[in-house]
This record gives sequence, structure tokens and C-alpha cells, in this order.
Amino acid sequence: MRLSVVVPVRNEAANIAPLAAEIAQACAPLAPFEIVYVDDGSGDGTATALAEAARRHPMLRVVRHKASCGQSAAVRSGVLAARGAVVATLDGDGQNDPAFIPALVAALDAAGPRAGLAQGQRIGRKDGRLKTLQSRIANGVRGRILNDATRDTGCGLKVFRRAVYLGLPYFDALHRFMPALVAREGFRVVHVDVVDRPRMSGQSNYGLFDRLWVGILDLAGVWWLIRRRRRVPELAGGEGEAG
Repeated sequence: MRLSVVVPVRNEAANIAPLAAEIAQACAPLAPFEIVYVDDGSGDGTATALAEAARRHPMLRVVRHKASCGQSAAVRSGVLAARGAVVATLDGDGQNDPAFIPALVAALDAAGPRAGLAQGQRIGRKDGRLKTLQSRIANGVRGRILNDATRDTGCGLKVFRRAVYLGLPYFDALHRFMPALVAREGFRVVHVDVVDRPRMSGQSNYGLFDRLWVGILDLAGVWWLIRRRRRVPELAGGEGEAG
């Protein structure tokens, strides 16, 4: 399995079929790949829509949470279930265009094995003035404190090495701090501009972290983690070898 595409969803029934079709088309050149949808405790017709999508797309698998645990938990469940060494993530509302997944995969490959994350950065935001302003303020403060050289960590379009992700400290809102935490582990982060687009249908179920005051404690915690990790060990040899 070359690639796993993880899509966290909550109450996105109307968006399942069109987005799954777009992912299948966009990732066809990257075959073999799989799509892992994580139903985070939806209360609408999302489960039915996912069952129908799985019948149409044999590479689509479904993981379900009994109750909603949040976007970070849904992403983690998908990564744990993933069979690919490289994982792509995108939001389930259709605002992230799957057409950019191959470019992110290519950027990660081109950067070499010490690159852990290809981070999408949105241009042409379609979130509305208030949410866009809140996001810009939060990203600006986060960037100054963490110095992660990333303009937009809130973009759901990411491609990363599964092993690198599983080595990161897990907490709620982890997906918002991945560039800083991946760099903390000694891996490179590369960036790819991606074009934002309007949500396909429905209303936002995730994304409240864009308000700075919701994530201030997480920001302080990540700052502490980064300061505590001074050096990344370089191995001199394998087991039983002289150093």
C-alpha cells in the first residue's frame, strides 16, 4: 500500500459521495492507495452514505467512533488503521481539494527521508471574514511563539510519514501543531500552496480551534515540549555494532 488517505467526518452525509469520488480520481496515479474515512460519532445519514461509497470504491474503508471525540482523535484513529507508510489527510467538508494530494506526496518524496511532513497552506480562503481573521491572528501568534515557519497549520491537507506521526506526543488539537512537533523530532517540513474552496454543503462541525483563546493552553504546552527537546540523537551504529 503506497498511500492512505484519512478523512475525519462528523455529520457530513451529503459530502461523502462527491468527495470520495474526487479522492479516488485524484489519487489514481498513486495506486495502490486506500481511503480511510473515520465517522466521528455522526448522528445524521453519514454511516449510510459511507456504506454506499464503500460499495462504489473498493479501496474505501470505514472506522467509526461510538461518540464524537474530536478531529484530532478521528485523525489518529484513521492513521492507526492506515496500511500505507505515507498518509494524507484532508477535511471531510470538501473545502480541501484532493487534486493537491499528488503535489504534496511529490514534495515529501523530493525532500528525502528526513522530511516528515508536507503541509498544505491555503490561499484564497473561503471561510468568511470573521473566521479568516481569527485564523490569521491565531496563526500569527502561534508562529511567533513556536517559530515553526508555517503560515497556515490549520489546513487539513497534509501528507506525512505514518511512523513520524505515531512518534509524536498525542493530545487534542495535535493536528494543528504538526509542523512544530515534526520539526521537534528532527524531521524537515515542506510547504505546498493549495487553493481553498467553499464547503460542499452543510455547516462546519470542526474548526473552533481557529479562535486563539480556545487553544492557548495547548500552545503553551507545545512551547514547553519544544524547549524540553534540546537534541535529537544520531545513532552511531546498529545493535551489536561498535559506536
